[in-house]
Amino acid sequence: MFLDGVGLGADDPLTNPFASAEMPNLQKLLGGSKLLASMAPFESESASLLALDASLGVSGLPQSATGQAVLLTGRNVPALIGYHYGPKPDKATAVHLLDGGIFGELTRAGKRSALLNAYPPGYFQGIESGKRIFSSIPLAVTSAGLTLFTQADLLAGRAISADFTAQGWRERMDMPDMPVMSLPESGTHLAALARKFDFAFFEYWLTDYAGHGQDMPVALNLLAQFDVVLGSLLQDWDQTDLLLITSDHGNLEDLSTRRHTSNPVPLLLVGDEKTRRLFDGVTDLAGVAPAIVKAILGV
Repeated sequence: MFLDGVGLGADDPLTNPFASAEMPNLQKLLGGSKLLASMAPFESESASLLALDASLGVSGLPQSATGQAVLLTGRNVPALIGYHYGPKPDKATAVHLLDGGIFGELTRAGKRSALLNAYPPGYFQGIESGKRIFSSIPLAVTSAGLTLFTQADLLAGRAISADFTAQGWRERMDMPDMPVMSLPESGTHLAALARKFDFAFFEYWLTDYAGHGQDMPVALNLLAQFDVVLGSLLQDWDQTDLLLITSDHGNLEDLSTRRHTSNPVPLLLVGDEKTRRLFDGVTDLAGVAPAIVKAILGV
């Protein structure tokens, strides 16, 4: 589960929604504590929390395109091109995604991978017309030869909406007949979809939008909704598998600014302890992809 724009921040309820949000399911994983900078590193029988450097030795604030490219490839893309960049990849960033990153490596090894998000018709129309370009994640997916899921896939239960429930399809895309899931149903559905693949990726970008909006009530409501989904997902999760939650850069954890932050980002691992141990020693975004590949391919 990729949460866009989520860093590990201070225990300050005036600026950090994680310091005051009602998130009982997440806090249960963390021994009753909140997702704050002071919590990492953390270890329990079922979960591990690490703090990852998102700046990667490059000046300036981390950005989405390069941060996501690092997560997907294991390469320090900002250092290779000389700067952080986003939100969409420029040519220098895109070059590093054309082999598909994790998606490409696993596909070439005969493993089943998927981006579980469904995209609406207007998204594909924008891509085909040239008015829109892929962000880093769908660029890697399509470069790996995989297909992005569509409205038809969402209706058939093969994908999930970026807002979990598909309420946004009704409200923002003028699709009043789109079926809507409850938040608990969304978590159960997400777990079921993930079981069909060796590597399943879900992108939750509303967190980054809320951070840029600097709206505490919106952020608190968003985190409460996410926690409900997480709770139902965990109830239906096979503990022999690994749930990995991370981000590309900080943002939501500091609503005193509209900009991204240089805070570390969380790497929360839930599930099999032996698999979690493969992430021991990971200290920055570049270490995530190699550990995932090792966990799945054993190399």
